Formats: sequence, C-alpha cells, structure tokens
Amino acid sequence: MLKFAANLSMMYQEHRFLDRYAAAAADGYVGVECMFPYEEPATFVRERMDAAGVSQVLFNAPPGVTSKGERGLAALPGRQAEFQAGIEQALSYATALSCANVHVMAGVTPADVTRESLLDCYYENLDWAARQARSAGVTVLIEPINTRDIPGYFLNRQDDAHAIVQAVNAPNLKVQMDLYHCQIVEGDVSMKLRQYLPTGRVGHLQIAGVPLRQEPDRGELDYGWVFRELRELNYTGWIGCEYRPAGSTSAGLRWLTAARA
Repeated sequence: MLKFAANLSMMYQEHRFLDRYAAAAADGYVGVECMFPYEEPATFVRERMDAAGVSQVLFNAPPGVTSKGERGLAALPGRQAEFQAGIEQALSYATALSCANVHVMAGVTPADVTRESLLDCYYENLDWAARQARSAGVTVLIEPINTRDIPGYFLNRQDDAHAIVQAVNAPNLKVQMDLYHCQIVEGDVSMKLRQYLPTGRVGHLQIAGVPLRQEPDRGELDYGWVFRELRELNYTGWIGCEYRPAGSTSAGLRWLTAARA
C-alpha cells in the first residue's frame, strides 16, 4: 500500500502549526512532513506528534535568510560555517523527532560565481553533511526544484541530482523526487520513475497538481496513472503531499480516498 505524508507547511493552513498534527491524523495520515519546524521547540513538536500518533518523516535543514531570498546554502561558497551550523540544528531536531530524512537545499545561484565553483562547494558540503547525519541514522536528501517557483535555483534536473549523489558516493545521500517539479522542468514522469526508482537513489517522493500546485487530482498530471506505476515498481517509501489546497484541506481529500482504494 502506498504511504502518504501530509505536508504541514502547505496543508491545514486553517490551523496553527502545532495543531496540524492532530488535523492530519484525523484525516487518516500516519506520516507528516514540513519545511521548517524551527519556530517551535523540538520538545513541543514531539509532544504534538506523539499525541496525534503520527511520524515525522521529513523536514528541511535551515535555508539561510529567507527574507533576503535565500533558499539554501549547500552550494554557496563562503557560507560553509552557516551551512554546518544549520545541519547541526537540523540533526538535533531529527534526533528529537525520530525523523529519518532531512532535505538540504542547494541555494539560488549567485551571479558572479562559476558553476564549477558552486559544484565543488556543493560536493564538499554534502559529503560533510552526510557524514554528520550518518551517525544520527539520518538520510540527507537533495531535490531538483523548478525555476518558476524559485528563480535561479541551482539544482533543477533529475539527472543532475543523481549524478551529484553518485559523485559524492555517500550511502545516506539520496534524491528527493518531487513529481510537481519534475513535470514542470522535464515531463515524462512515468519514464523518470521507471529509470530512477530501481537505482535505490530515490529516498522520498512528493506530489502536487500541475501547474497550480493544488490537490493531485487537479491539473495536467494523471496521478491515478502515477500511483499505478508506483505500485508496479514496488515503491515502499513515503509520498509527501506538498500542495496548497484549493479550499479546506479535509474537503479536498477525495483523491486520497481514491488512492488508498
């Protein structure tokens, strides 16, 4: 059976963040993910998580200063100390929440830095992060993101992400394959799934309707077909529901009922 995790940063916006754990559980979710849990103490998050009976399956490492447009530090030369401090904070939360996956964002490409320099920094930082995470039992994930949602984002394509994972060659470094981003940048989602899932390098999937990032049963991508593909490929990992509901979150979950059936 496919396993779906509610994204509490995008879903259940009608509730305060900590109350979203119970709201997701009430709709039958047993796993949750979020972007950045750091505004709340990890002990508070853990209390709500346990009370709701759900597992935290993913969150992001600190992305830098978001008010300045920063979307990750991993590929940015000269920011290594900040990157490492963010990884240490993320691993502290991962330990407290028993969370096995941390997404590490690459960042927006600076105008005056060569791609070669960015790649060198990216390799070095990912290798360091994976080594720190290994002792905590955590997998580090990197995610190709489309440049419509994040203009200038450094990592956009599945083949580039897999090449980076292979180059770093850390057993706990994997790709977070968001099918919303994949469809916008490359399309051919079914063949990408058939190509990459058997490699063992995909550590997490995410879904959303394309192009408006709403419920998966809205838009151009046929998730009924996608879910059949995932069953045929025997995918057993989590599928994060990282979308913005068109209205009430619970009222828009007809697609989830159909997927579970």
